[in-house]
Amino acid sequence: MILACGLSLHSCNKFLDELPDNRATLNTESKIDKLLVSAYPQNAYLVSAEFSSDNVDDYGISNPYSQRDLEQLFRWEDVTEDSNDSPKSLWEACYNAIASANAALAAIDEAGSPSSLNPQRGEALAARANAHFILVNIFAQHYHKDHAARDLGVTYMLKPEDVLNPKYDRQTVQEVYDYIVKDLQEAIPLIDDSSYGATPKYHMNTRATNALAARVALYMQDWEKAVSYANTAIGENPMNLLRNNEEISSNAVGQVTDASIYYNRSSINANLMLSTAVTDHGTYFGAFYAGARFSHGGYLANTETLLANAPYGRKRSNEFKPRVYVYNGTNLDKCLVPRVSYMFEITDPVARTGLRRGVYAPFTTEETMLVRAEALIHLKRYNEAIVDMKRWVDNTLVSKPTTFTVDLVNAWANSLAYYTASNPTPKKNLDPNMIPFEKGTQENMLHALLFIRRFETMHTGLRWFDVKRYGIEIERRLITSSNIVSSVETATKLKARDNRQALQLPSDVITAGLTPNPR
Repeated sequence: MILACGLSLHSCNKFLDELPDNRATLNTESKIDKLLVSAYPQNAYLVSAEFSSDNVDDYGISNPYSQRDLEQLFRWEDVTEDSNDSPKSLWEACYNAIASANAALAAIDEAGSPSSLNPQRGEALAARANAHFILVNIFAQHYHKDHAARDLGVTYMLKPEDVLNPKYDRQTVQEVYDYIVKDLQEAIPLIDDSSYGATPKYHMNTRATNALAARVALYMQDWEKAVSYANTAIGENPMNLLRNNEEISSNAVGQVTDASIYYNRSSINANLMLSTAVTDHGTYFGAFYAGARFSHGGYLANTETLLANAPYGRKRSNEFKPRVYVYNGTNLDKCLVPRVSYMFEITDPVARTGLRRGVYAPFTTEETMLVRAEALIHLKRYNEAIVDMKRWVDNTLVSKPTTFTVDLVNAWANSLAYYTASNPTPKKNLDPNMIPFEKGTQENMLHALLFIRRFETMHTGLRWFDVKRYGIEIERRLITSSNIVSSVETATKLKARDNRQALQLPSDVITAGLTPNPR
């Protein structure tokens, strides 16, 4: 009996020495590195933001390539359909990424925070800030100095969950941004690109983290810091970091999908960071019929965006590097530029089924350069801003314009009528209550900058954040097959600080007790 009891106690002790589940113990640098691979969202904001913006029109209920989730996003309704691109998937993906970042930070703290783990701490903090930045800009009102301290933000997770069924509150937009700024300020000095080995572009590297900090500062209207962070990210003269559009044009023979592969190569200096996501984006904004009812078509392109009257003149589709791809026909009207690579990952070789994926660059030299240009305009340093804008123009057009000056921008903007849904132009009303500006040169420069930003960020969702930032109103239009406005949905106009600009939280999160967005 004594022997039996002894064996029993010995077995019990051995059992208690084992963890009750199969979690990994984060007790080495290698394990923390591997965990940080999952500190980046596996679903993207691209579709939610792009279909909410003014970059798409409705081509009619008779179009058979319609999807309920896209229609709900297009009409700013609460999304009830679940998909890889739904707000629910994005919410879960961001908080899963945050959980991995927090687990890494906790492991570093438990190890005594040795200096050898500084690069991992920097990456974890930057990744945590990035995921929260996505969440607060999708699921809350845009940061506004007069309202941020009262507007509902999201829950900023500072540590791993360690209790069953935890209860959370939503912090304010101001609190969320303050945490983001704090995380980035601590992260930037710690990040070491050499710690990422051969794949620094798939991590929050030094350039990408400073580009994020520049975007955060821009959104908070901290113009001087936006310029400073952008300078650190891309340098004062980023010509060697601009995208080699001629190489893309010469290699990307075929469809826009082929060009997108070259656009998102890790060897391209302009891609400060690359991300992958499970998404159908590549079919919606590729040479496919998928989602064709709501698309960026010829009417939009010719009156407001890619092929419209621009500050550098009106251009044809083949006068850009790479070209603007035009697809039209029965139930199809798309004007596209390469931005997100489309891939299909086979998960079942027998059934030939799998996941649609996309590769995209959340931070680029061009977009960061335009962040700086916008901040310079608000600082009334127009000649400096025009230098960055001209760099973009020269690098994008097949033939460089002989002049691109502040006077030319003024002449262009003054020649345009303000946009209406029935008579569209690239010049949309900006709400000075959102971001103050002066009439005249400053407003004209902003119109030119926002036009170029709209082109550069086409299909990537960032236009939605510009709409929110400047209080740009949107009226949905029905376009006929002959590219004529059939009707305008005036009753559903989206206005500045409209409640619908904050996408609704997932229903199960609301059921669990988190306060929903007002409607």
